[in-house]
Amino acid sequence: MRIILKSFLAALAILFMTQAVAVSADLTEASQGLLAKGYKDKTAAVEAVAATGDARSVIILEALLGGKLFIQKSDNVLVIGVKAEGGYKTVNAITGTEIGLTPKSDVKKVRINNKMRGLIKGQLGGLTLLSDDPALRMKAANAVFISRPKEMMAPMQSALASETDPTVVPAMTRALAALELRHGATMADKQAALEILSDLHDPQVKSLLSGELSSLRALQNPTGPEKELIIAVQAGLTKIDEKLDFLNIIENIFQGISLGSVLLLAAIGLAITFGVMGVINMAHGEMVMIGAYTTYVVQELCRNFAPGFLDYALIAAVPLAFIVSGLCGVGIERSVIRYLYGRPLETLLATWGISLILQQFVRTIFGPTNKEVSSPEWLSGTWEVTGGLALTYNRIAIILFAAAVLLMLVLILKKTAFGLQMRAVTQNRQMAASMGIRTGWVDAMTFGLGSGVAGMAGVALSQIDNVSPNLGQAYIIDSFMVVVFGGVGNLWGTLVGALSLGITNKFLEPYTGAVLAKILVLVAIILFIQKRPRGLFALKGRAVES
Repeated sequence: MRIILKSFLAALAILFMTQAVAVSADLTEASQGLLAKGYKDKTAAVEAVAATGDARSVIILEALLGGKLFIQKSDNVLVIGVKAEGGYKTVNAITGTEIGLTPKSDVKKVRINNKMRGLIKGQLGGLTLLSDDPALRMKAANAVFISRPKEMMAPMQSALASETDPTVVPAMTRALAALELRHGATMADKQAALEILSDLHDPQVKSLLSGELSSLRALQNPTGPEKELIIAVQAGLTKIDEKLDFLNIIENIFQGISLGSVLLLAAIGLAITFGVMGVINMAHGEMVMIGAYTTYVVQELCRNFAPGFLDYALIAAVPLAFIVSGLCGVGIERSVIRYLYGRPLETLLATWGISLILQQFVRTIFGPTNKEVSSPEWLSGTWEVTGGLALTYNRIAIILFAAAVLLMLVLILKKTAFGLQMRAVTQNRQMAASMGIRTGWVDAMTFGLGSGVAGMAGVALSQIDNVSPNLGQAYIIDSFMVVVFGGVGNLWGTLVGALSLGITNKFLEPYTGAVLAKILVLVAIILFIQKRPRGLFALKGRAVES
């Protein structure tokens, strides 16, 4: 029995070896055309190599496309080479056997032209259309869509018929429609493919149809069906343009809300301090800067001492930035500002001087150059809602973070004793003091709260802007515009003002540019304040109305 089993296993081994040798022999024969000088022979060889179905064919074609396929002159053998000192590290392209270091004088690169590049991409796509990895199938379908070789129609039809992954099916459908539009046997097939493509709001599809339209218009004597196809392609382009315009509006709104969220985070603390104390705090931007540098320090500590927690450094930086910036704010209020209440010009000059001191202090410690704060893995990348519309995760996170900060402040103002005292001081400071409220303590805590919120804004800004000593200066003017436009001391007014300014800027920028857009917004706010000096949502109370 053992003898029979051993004989059976030996026969199987011989069979597998024979099949492997046969496939290798087919690949060897098919690749001989790559040794030729003419592009016609090389093109035929590429098709033959792909047709073998050998696993090595993918490696050979990828090396050919990447400029790493060479002919070893000494024995006229195809090799794959990587640059090294003194020559190339080479392996046999057919067998994968390592050869070693080959001098530059003994290798000659296999040259290809643009037509061959398109063919190779298409063939590589076909070789991976039936891969077990959905990502590879998606990549293959996209490669076929770009190159659109005629010989890929049958493989694409088979792959689409057997595809079950819902994320890959649209890519294969798009690729097959592109193939049908270019190589369809009948005008009806091309019309059907055009209908599929016209329903896609994709810039790549728009580029494809624009190219097809140019090719059709280049015909000297287009027939009746060809004229109909030209009209249909034009209609398809119009349909895609309308969808892309709509998606562009949505993207502008998203970008505007994102910018508005940044302005809200930067301005909301200023709205609190300005509303309660009437202090024009020119150092508010530096509280944002301190929060950003706190984020940088936390990330560096994690990188050096706890690299496993690096992805969570941003979360840990939020409360720390609030504490550090808040304490700085309390220190500024207790040491300088409390002596200048009721003297707005002096407070403006004093806080401006404090801002310069803080900037120079940061330059002395961290240097004048920008510091990098990397995004954690869970904030990297984009969410592709649909073709032509992709939203970045870090912008989405900032919008949600701003909403959470606003909700936290509303709860503090409406549900806590401190919030009640703050509102009382805002509406009538003298009456609040006569009722036993320690207005000095409320001022210090309010200034600390506003500065702490600015520090949290710095955490968010570190993900979309450079962390530098001048970070806060870029947002201080916009913050004042938001506060004045929305209504001094009113959180809901600050929210509406920030979102209004953010969305307006994003819709103006494509037509006027970023600088002119800000100037137009500033002029509009000045004109608005002439009609409503207290902003959109004015505070009510005897003191503020007097």
